[in-house]
Amino acid sequence: MKAAGLSRYLPIEDSRALEDFELPPPAAPQGQDLLVGVQAVSVNPVDAKLRRSGKGEETPPRILGFDAAGTVLAVGPGVTAFEVGDEVYYAGDVTRPGCNAQLQLVDERLVGRKPATLDFAEAAALPLTTLTAWELLFQRMPYQLDGRRNAGRVLLIIGGAGGVGSMAIQLGRHAGFTVVATASREESRAWCLQMGAGHVIDHRQPLAPQLQALGIAQVDAALNLADTDRYWQALGELLAPQGHVGLVVEPAGELRIGDPYKAKCIGIHWEFMFARARFRTADMIEQHRILTRAASLIDAGELRTTLTRRLGPINAANLRQAHRLLESGSTVGKLVLEGWD
Repeated sequence: MKAAGLSRYLPIEDSRALEDFELPPPAAPQGQDLLVGVQAVSVNPVDAKLRRSGKGEETPPRILGFDAAGTVLAVGPGVTAFEVGDEVYYAGDVTRPGCNAQLQLVDERLVGRKPATLDFAEAAALPLTTLTAWELLFQRMPYQLDGRRNAGRVLLIIGGAGGVGSMAIQLGRHAGFTVVATASREESRAWCLQMGAGHVIDHRQPLAPQLQALGIAQVDAALNLADTDRYWQALGELLAPQGHVGLVVEPAGELRIGDPYKAKCIGIHWEFMFARARFRTADMIEQHRILTRAASLIDAGELRTTLTRRLGPINAANLRQAHRLLESGSTVGKLVLEGWD
């Protein structure tokens, strides 16, 4: 089968950072695994982080990729939710080979049926970011998707134009929050408004005066999707007593979790979408349920894809371009590759 991966951990400027390979197909699926014919993939910061951070050589090559849409080609004997021919989307498991290959084995508990109203590329843009935003807001934090319960609450999203931010804006709006997103460029500001943000402020400027100009003295919840260290003190001051902060980026240094966080009893919540698969938690099937619910909301017109650019077929050259764009820090929404040469 065709695949794109790495045998060495190199800067993206090196043409060997990601290479095309011809690999043996996976073994027949066992247990609750599905064998999926991958038809579209997206890229995420985790791909670039893993490509940069490893050491030594990989034999066989390491296959990255943690956003895919495709068709079920075979099922393991323990599979109950899917059949051959089902169209699916998923983020998968960081401890197993990724989706930048024509064929992939993935546990059915991490998979949802593809939204019927989206094509494979539009669907591939969604799984990792949808799961991250959903788990953070509605499972790590104590909020519910029911909009009536969040009326009057303010949700601040640092880094609203990225993949997770784009979904968090949509989910927060759907859940009834007044959503304030941050963006620093006109393009990213327009995207946040298109996703449903009620207000957009500039994260390169002090946050409190901009919120005060909107008549917002404090926020009930904040998602810091960009730089944990930089906004830590500011968010502690902005969050209401008994508010909640959600984090996805590992800090560079130690975080002071005393005052104002202690004095206000602010809840601090970490989200790592791969935790369930990595530790084989008893509730792995929650990711299947989330993706299923999200597909229903998409097909009902309540949520939309965050795809902004199609980069061509799935191959090493196009994946290197996608990694370069991600590492530039200026992407909006999601980049997708579809089909095979």
